[in-house]
Amino acid sequence: MTDSLRITAAEFDPQLLTLPWSTRLEDWPSRAIVKLPKGISRHIVRFSELSGHVVAVKETTAAMAQREYEMLGALARLDVPCVRRVAVVAGRAADDGAPLPAALVTAHLSFSMPYRALFTHALRPDTATRLVDALALLLVRLHNVGFYWGDVSLSNTLFRRDAGAFAAYLVDAETGELHEAGLTDGQRAHDLDLARTNIAGEILDLAASGRVEGVDPVAVADGIVSAYHALWSALHDQQTVSASEAWRITERVRDLNALGFDIDEMAIETVEGGTRVSIQPKVVDAGHHQRRLIRLTGLDVEENQARRLLNDLDEFRVRARRSEEEEELAAHEWLTQAFEPVVRAIPFELRSKLEPAEVYHQVLEHRWFLQEARGASVPVAEVLTSYIRDVLRHRRDEATIMGPLTETLTAPLETLSPEPDWRDLV
Repeated sequence: MTDSLRITAAEFDPQLLTLPWSTRLEDWPSRAIVKLPKGISRHIVRFSELSGHVVAVKETTAAMAQREYEMLGALARLDVPCVRRVAVVAGRAADDGAPLPAALVTAHLSFSMPYRALFTHALRPDTATRLVDALALLLVRLHNVGFYWGDVSLSNTLFRRDAGAFAAYLVDAETGELHEAGLTDGQRAHDLDLARTNIAGEILDLAASGRVEGVDPVAVADGIVSAYHALWSALHDQQTVSASEAWRITERVRDLNALGFDIDEMAIETVEGGTRVSIQPKVVDAGHHQRRLIRLTGLDVEENQARRLLNDLDEFRVRARRSEEEEELAAHEWLTQAFEPVVRAIPFELRSKLEPAEVYHQVLEHRWFLQEARGASVPVAEVLTSYIRDVLRHRRDEATIMGPLTETLTAPLETLSPEPDWRDLV
C-alpha cells in the first residue's frame, strides 16, 4: 500500500517505493534484505539495496524519525562525521489497513565497522585505546559545534580505518540536541560522564563473553575523559607568553593544525604593560589536512590518511626539486606518478578490502618495513607484489561492514556464518 506513504527526502529515489513498506520490518522478505552483521538494539533495523547502494532502515515513531532526519542534516551541514540521511517514510500501513511504524532511512557508511566487529575474538589494549581516542575526538567536534549527544557510546558509533588509527562517525542522533549558543560546561560534563559509564559497561559486557584480553574496562573508560580534556584544552585554553617569545603564537597554530584543526582567527592582546601577550584562538572544525589534500589533489579521505598522504606528497616534491610555490604542480605529478599507479595495481577482486587511501598508507608502511629489514631501498613494484601477496589478500573485505546501534540481533554472534577472522583487523 504505497498510496498512503509520506516520504521526506532531500533527493527522492523512485526505488524507495519498491521496498515492502506494507510489511513490518521484522517480516521483510529475504529478497529485500542485504545480509550484514547485526548487533543489539531497542529498534528493528534491516539493510536493503537502493539504486545500487546499501541503506539502513530503522522503524521508529514518525516524530522521532523526522527529528533524527533533521538532526543528521544539520550535523552534515556542520561537517560533523555522521551517517548520511536518505529519507523518512511515514504513513505506512499493512495490507489490512493496520498502521505501521514510520521508518528512517540512512546510507550505509562504506568501509566502516561497528565496535563489536573488532572484538569477535579478542580486543587488544592498544586497539581499545585507539577506539576511545577516536570517540573522544568525535565528541570534541560535536561539542565544538554545540551538539549535545545524550547517549555517547561505542555502540552509537561507527569506525573507519585512518592510517593506523580510527575515525569515528555518529550513527544514532535520536537523543541529540543542537544549541546554537554552544554547550554549557555542565552539558559537556554530562555527555562525558555518559560516555565513561557506557564504555565501561560495553567493555565489561565483552569481558563477560571472553572477548577481552588484558584490558581494564574502567581504565579504558577513564581514557576518554583524559583524551577529551586534553583535546578540549588544546583547542580552547587561553595562553599567555612573553612578548619576546611571540614565536609561540606560530607554534600554537602548528600544534592545532597537527591535531587536524584550522584557525579562523586569533584574539591577541598585550597584558602587564605590554610585556606579555595573551593568545585566544578561534578554532574552526577539524579537517585541516583533509582540506589541504582536497585542494591540491581532489582526494577526500580521513584526516590521518590526509596527513600521511601529504607527508608523502611533500617528500615527492622535494625529490622532484619543486619549490613550495610549485606545490600544485608537484601535487598533480604525485597524484599521477605515485598515488594512482599504486591504486591501479591492486587487483580488481581485492579493491573492496580497504579504501584506496588506506591501501596507499599501508603500502608506504610495508615499504618501510621491507627496507628496514633489507637495509636498502626496495623498488615499488616489489613492494606492491609483496604487499598484495602477503598482506592484502589475507584481509577480509571492509566495504560492506556496518553495525550501528539501531540493529536487532537475529542470531547469536557465535552462530553467524560465515565466521570471519576479525583478528587481522586490529
